[in-house]
Amino acid sequence: MLAYRISSKGADAQLCDIALPDPGPGQIRVAIKACGLNFADLLMQKGTYQDTPSAPFTQGMEISGIVDQLGPDVTTLSVGDRVAVYSGQGGLAEFGVFDADRAIPLPASTSFEDAAAIQIAYGTSHIALDHRARLQPGETLLVTGAAGGVGLTAVEIGKLMGATVIAQARGAEKLEVARTAGADHLIDASEDLRSRVKELGGADVVYDAIGGDVFQAAFRATNPEGRLLPIGFAGGDVPQIPANHLLVKNLTVIGFYIGGYLRFRPQIVQDSFATLFRWHSEGKIKPHISHTLPLTEVAQGLQLLRDRAATGKVVITP
Repeated sequence: MLAYRISSKGADAQLCDIALPDPGPGQIRVAIKACGLNFADLLMQKGTYQDTPSAPFTQGMEISGIVDQLGPDVTTLSVGDRVAVYSGQGGLAEFGVFDADRAIPLPASTSFEDAAAIQIAYGTSHIALDHRARLQPGETLLVTGAAGGVGLTAVEIGKLMGATVIAQARGAEKLEVARTAGADHLIDASEDLRSRVKELGGADVVYDAIGGDVFQAAFRATNPEGRLLPIGFAGGDVPQIPANHLLVKNLTVIGFYIGGYLRFRPQIVQDSFATLFRWHSEGKIKPHISHTLPLTEVAQGLQLLRDRAATGKVVITP
């Protein structure tokens, strides 16, 4: 089968022909129909992601497909079941072997492409805003990088949770994508973020995927008792947080990494995914997929993320 792999530490990822894997105890083999790309895939190639597997490994963190074979002791699934799996690796291939307890049954109304696009981006925003930040109806949510893979889902879920949403992104095209997702106010990345947010009454919750100066500006525009979620650092710089300012304004900075919950509270992730797939089947959320590419064009798909040329998700269809 074909798989997009990193063969050794420091080696470039490339498409390889490898043996078809067999599932072990508690595992399933899935014929992969779609795999979502993530910024973390780029970090894994540099070895800087916090959960980079040991080489060799196949890239691809979130998949959907059809159960092809059951390993010993698997009783909760059947061959032919449609599933989604937040795998962390192994998704950019024609087949993959995954732990059965990571698999979520897919509603018939959810396409494989949408299922691959929902898990990490929507799961990150849903758990961060609901479980961690406790976003309340009527509060103001600021989302930076609001047209990106996770930012756009934060706009959509924040609006669904009853917040007033301020979206920051670069350029009219990306801002229009955020507006379509439900943003109430739009701020171009060329504008002074701090002053514009303060003009709008300040932010009660900040969802920041950029870091650096953008986080610092959002930090200074946060209302007393506000909560800040540093979700990612797409801008390249990890912000340093002045603790004395936290005291003066009674602010809370909340750490969140969805992959961590798979280790110490996996049910949080499973419950979130069940909610998200239900919302999708009810028409309450709809992933924005800007590019759908074949497995032979993974490198091009990752370049779209590197250049920030994609809006929403890039999905690979093996």
